Amino acid sequence: MEQSLERSSLPDQVFHRLASDVLAGRYAPGERLPTQRSLAASLGVNMASVREGVKRLEQLRLVDVRQGDAMRVRDWRAHGGLDVLVHALGGGAALDDEVMRSVMEARRLLLADAARLAAERRDEAQAALLAQLAAEIAAAPGDEAAQGADFAFFATLIAASGNLVLLLVANSIRELYFARLEDFRALVRERGTLAVLYARAAEAVAAGDAGAAGRAVGELAAAQEAAWLEDLS
Repeated sequence: MEQSLERSSLPDQVFHRLASDVLAGRYAPGERLPTQRSLAASLGVNMASVREGVKRLEQLRLVDVRQGDAMRVRDWRAHGGLDVLVHALGGGAALDDEVMRSVMEARRLLLADAARLAAERRDEAQAALLAQLAAEIAAAPGDEAAQGADFAFFATLIAASGNLVLLLVANSIRELYFARLEDFRALVRERGTLAVLYARAAEAVAAGDAGAAGRAVGELAAAQEAAWLEDLS
């Protein structure tokens, strides 16, 4: 952390720098961080910016603050929530392969369950929108347009599931996804091949066939995951 931070949004930059260090394992759980005064000096910012950045770290349960400015790192895998990934990655932090593989695995499981619920609780307007979005993905002129339609497809699917927790998870992921579109290009790279699965999922939801909807979306998400993992390797 030798370089000083630029002079805009200093508390945000302090937060993202420290969060990145914690998530990357540069500080181990239980390890004591430098004092806030030392951090201010090394980052080239004022104490108020450091205090605000540290306050956000504490709110996300990344650190414990004791006895004034004494700070110890918490085990974020044991204490953190989804907001840890969203906030930290929003600042450009890189997560290790283990975490990103877990994100993709959770995505696949979540979407398959959402599809089953969407079919059981189907709404004609949402089913029609899914069919429209499936067609838009297949005809998308470029990757970015396809990514927007892909996210809209799954957001509609989750909304159709009628499950509030799944909806809130999707809301949290949206910020992360659109902040790092380049990292997820592989999800739509083979959209010509995947088009039949988008269409099959939309048809199953419209027909109220929960089993077929879950299988189609599970197969679709698994194919996207495999393409993403291929890029990772």
